[in-house]
Amino acid sequence: MASGVKPRVKVPKSASAGEEITIKTLISHPMESGQRKDSDGNTIPRSIINRFTCDFNGENVIDVKMEPAISTNPYFEFTATVPEEGEFKFTWYDDDGSVYEDAKKIAIG
Repeated sequence: MASGVKPRVKVPKSASAGEEITIKTLISHPMESGQRKDSDGNTIPRSIINRFTCDFNGENVIDVKMEPAISTNPYFEFTATVPEEGEFKFTWYDDDGSVYEDAKKIAIG
């Protein structure tokens, strides 16, 4: 994992079957658009998280394509229906080829 890049995810520990829950994600990432120049006048290469996905038990819940205008430390909040006990898998894709992952289990209770 690249230095300073850290995903954080908040998912309830349990839910009722069929309940809609709120999921919050944040990834610490500097997000460079590729349009700025350094002190020597050289273009700073683009470096953004360009895609974020969330799957539940292998089924896609959300798939977001991001563009250079995305803010530093992108935050996503979304809802998902929990049909059964399982695991949410979160994946962030970086321009440099790095992939950052996190997973959270949820119980039916």
